[in-house]
Amino acid sequence: MGRLLAAAGEQNDHRREPGPVPDDVGAALGLFEDMREQLDRLETQVVIEARRRGMDWRQIAAHQGLNSSQAASQRYQRLMTRLEEIRQGVR
Repeated sequence: MGRLLAAAGEQNDHRREPGPVPDDVGAALGLFEDMREQLDRLETQVVIEARRRGMDWRQIAAHQGLNSSQAASQRYQRLMTRLEEIRQGVR
């Protein structure tokens, strides 16, 4: 991953050094999807815990940098939908 990031940073250089092969780039892209899924799961678990401990959607929204309780609730619903689709193999 480090070589890939270094190569991306050198994009503007006019040097032509061997860079990552397409398989490396593909593997790196796959890592982002895996990390995104893990973060979605973690965020969902934290929101569930926050609600269990009595936080309302307005408070959750403030901690997430969102402008409204509705935005926080909708974000949670989108995460839950995405994770369910992954579980079912739709995504």
